[in-house]
Amino acid sequence: MEGNRNSKITNLKIVIVHEWFVDHSGSEKVLEQMLNVFPDADLMGVVEFLPDDLKWYIKDKHVKTTFIQKLPFAKKKYRNYLPLMPFAIEQLDVSDYDIVISNSHAVTKGVITNINQLHLCYCHSPIRYAWDLYHQYLRESGLNKGLKGFIAKKILHYIRIWDLSTVNRIDHFISNSAYIAKRIKKVYNRKATVIHPPVDTSGFEFCAEKEDYFVTASRMVPYKKIDLIVEAFNELPDKKLLVIGDGPDFEKIKAKAGDNIEFMGFQKFDVLKEKIKKAKAFVFAADEDFGIMPVEAQACGTPVIAYRKGGALETVVDKKTGLFFDEQSVESLKEAVSEFDQISQSFDKVKIREHALKFDVKVFCENFQKFVIEAWENK
Repeated sequence: MEGNRNSKITNLKIVIVHEWFVDHSGSEKVLEQMLNVFPDADLMGVVEFLPDDLKWYIKDKHVKTTFIQKLPFAKKKYRNYLPLMPFAIEQLDVSDYDIVISNSHAVTKGVITNINQLHLCYCHSPIRYAWDLYHQYLRESGLNKGLKGFIAKKILHYIRIWDLSTVNRIDHFISNSAYIAKRIKKVYNRKATVIHPPVDTSGFEFCAEKEDYFVTASRMVPYKKIDLIVEAFNELPDKKLLVIGDGPDFEKIKAKAGDNIEFMGFQKFDVLKEKIKKAKAFVFAADEDFGIMPVEAQACGTPVIAYRKGGALETVVDKKTGLFFDEQSVESLKEAVSEFDQISQSFDKVKIREHALKFDVKVFCENFQKFVIEAWENK
């Protein structure tokens, strides 16, 4: 899509407010396509520390940032300034813009707008560590007791109060999945329109001939449940599993692995893609808000064995493009792998790819542009 072609908003000033510009992950891929829809939009955020080789996705635009940008150690420790972020985001002056788009999973939806402006929030989730993952976050961070724990709880209590106070600053919520729309309704009591995030399906070629191995790929952090996948395949010694990715838990999880499991660490995109497209199935055990990698796997014609919760329920069709398991347990996953082997020949790999195309970049751009135009017309 080549920018905004609708004359009714061509001359309007648009700003996109993004959390922090430091890498090119899930929410940044959404931002990248927002800029393809609205290439003249300005950018703002809490901080901008993008390396030069990633500035292409923001089209080398200047990013207006908050005072946190200049605080000590902000480049590496910007997350430590979370208590200051609500105040900081409110200091960004967006009053010159007609349309404000906040691309938010933490604080950006808190920008202050006026009655003449349209504020649209693409919400990846209400702040996870302040709401439904609050107790899990405290446990995993070792902050569930002691003085540090008390301080963390007080800060997150304040964040929750502030977060709720910002809800009425937003004219329309957009969610990245029906799953997140339910979370928005639960936390903010607001309806959200679902526009699934863009998946570059064209970057994943179809492959009909599969090899005799399973694959999983992820950053090695607790909620991704790579340890669960490894433990399950330890008890399936005749099944080969490739594990791609790195992260804090890499060595701990690798130490558990049997001889049938190969840890490949971080791999460049071409290697990752090659392994996914030739795999019998992609294994996905996380409770994700959406989950881009299962869609990328399906774009290759590779079926997905997924945990039956979260965004996977919207991206995987049971026994057509993949297979679900009901519990995040070794036994449940083992049963799903065994069932998959029994029915693997019944999967139509062409139809698996066709399903993945419903989540393509082009679909996102068309839906997002249409939503913004209609929201402005009905303002």
